[in-house]
Amino acid sequence: MTTFDDRQKAFEEKFAHDADLQFRTINRRNKLLGLWAAEQIGKHGADADAYAKDVVLADFEAPGEDDLVHKLAKDFAAAGVSITERQIRKQLEHLLLAAKDQIMKE
Repeated sequence: MTTFDDRQKAFEEKFAHDADLQFRTINRRNKLLGLWAAEQIGKHGADADAYAKDVVLADFEAPGEDDLVHKLAKDFAAAGVSITERQIRKQLEHLLLAAKDQIMKE
């Protein structure tokens, strides 16, 4: 194997590692968001965990965060909780940092 082949392989491995790390971080953020939303709605224990799982799965419906924001806004409105889409997006940003920290510590 040549030096070029070694460098190419290393680059591909780093790319795969970074993509995996990003995927895990986003999923962790979504779980944390689901747990936060469950608390706002008044769900606890197994109900909160199940709701968090639903939030994680909701992110696979469409690219980006809009699907999550709309789901939570709809759920908050149905529960009579007055949290705006802007507040949800702010929480997304905050929880992304928390999720990164958690993943990096694993």
